[in-house]
Amino acid sequence: MLDPCVPVVLLRIDPNPFHHGTLGAARSMGRCGVEVHVVAEADRSPVARSRYVHRMHHPPPHGASPTEVDTALRRLAARIARPAVLIPMDDAGAIAVSRLRGTLTDTFLLPDQPPHLAEHVADKARLPELCRSVGIEHPATVLPQDEREACAAVAELGLPVVAKWSRPWLLPQGSGLRSTCLVTSAEQARDLYRRGRATGSGLLLQKYLAAGRDSDWFFHGYADRFGRLHGGGAGSKRHSFPRGAGLTAVGRWTPVPELQAMVERLVEAVGYRGIFDIDFRVDGVSGKYCLLDFNPRPGAQFRLFADGNGLDVVRAQYLDLTYQAVPAPRPLPGRTFVVENYAPLSALRALLTPAVPAQRAPTTTEFAWHAPDDPAPARGMAAEWSRHVARRLLHRARPTAGDAPPQHPEPLPTPGPPPPIEKRAADV
Repeated sequence: MLDPCVPVVLLRIDPNPFHHGTLGAARSMGRCGVEVHVVAEADRSPVARSRYVHRMHHPPPHGASPTEVDTALRRLAARIARPAVLIPMDDAGAIAVSRLRGTLTDTFLLPDQPPHLAEHVADKARLPELCRSVGIEHPATVLPQDEREACAAVAELGLPVVAKWSRPWLLPQGSGLRSTCLVTSAEQARDLYRRGRATGSGLLLQKYLAAGRDSDWFFHGYADRFGRLHGGGAGSKRHSFPRGAGLTAVGRWTPVPELQAMVERLVEAVGYRGIFDIDFRVDGVSGKYCLLDFNPRPGAQFRLFADGNGLDVVRAQYLDLTYQAVPAPRPLPGRTFVVENYAPLSALRALLTPAVPAQRAPTTTEFAWHAPDDPAPARGMAAEWSRHVARRLLHRARPTAGDAPPQHPEPLPTPGPPPPIEKRAADV
């Protein structure tokens, strides 16, 4: 049993109200009796309705400087008045905490991470060289230095091309720039380069690896003080939002020894400590796993890997930092995770599927929002998501005369079913 000896603080700077990973972390710790504090926007957030959230706290503003993040966390520490385990839930928070680690360790319990390593692995411009250094495949990538090179890169890589920002957490709110999108012309690449010059995040153009069945994978884990991995595993992305890219709408726990070995080699090579979420895509030509992103924080679907002991990456970090024994793994291959508002038909099908007979190996499903012991967030999500979809429909149906169409419009979300029934670009 976990001893809830100290509180936990979940830090989320990005204002996305539908970040189900934050809810998953609050439930995971709250069910163990841990006092959960969430630093995130409470307005319109279904997470704020969870019975497992002890208190919501106002976050630093989007794009906050390290000084602003430090001020907000020190104010919170004074309110709690005792040490707490601090877990950033987005890249901006993870990088800020990494920079501030030397000043935060007197009030928060943190993994012993090398200085600035979180920023290093999250920077997409550095990933190709990092992958080469440890023998992991990575798609061909060009970092253009001007508009001419952006156009030339499109010709070199072939259309379509994946456009990414090296440091997406720096993109200004309301800029209309997404962390990842598909480019279908040289003119589009040139326009993206021009729009991004003032953001502080360089544009990357990357060879497109076609999506297909069993092509998208992810690996979650927690690296403890000795570099040993806990609480995670390999998962296949069965459905995504938007389709063919973006966040996991339906995922399945599918062990892959090759991915396990790759990740262990990478973590050891860079000395990473803490929670991580790494994305892969299979190259349809070579058949090899190519690393796409290294996220230095929990992935939104991390609860997929809750094992037979209830262990996940968040609980593993809590146990490790409070010097409690981390139990041996009890994997549950075949376990699935469904995000109701992004995959409503899959959610409905899972809810209506009869229970598995006792004599067969169990395959369990966890929902991002619906939970019998914590029903309020699912109700809040359904209501707020309906309003969100209605606003999007109204905006598309009645554009104002001065509005220019978005350069890369996001797909219209599909409304989820009523209760019981995320990369957002920043999920990121």
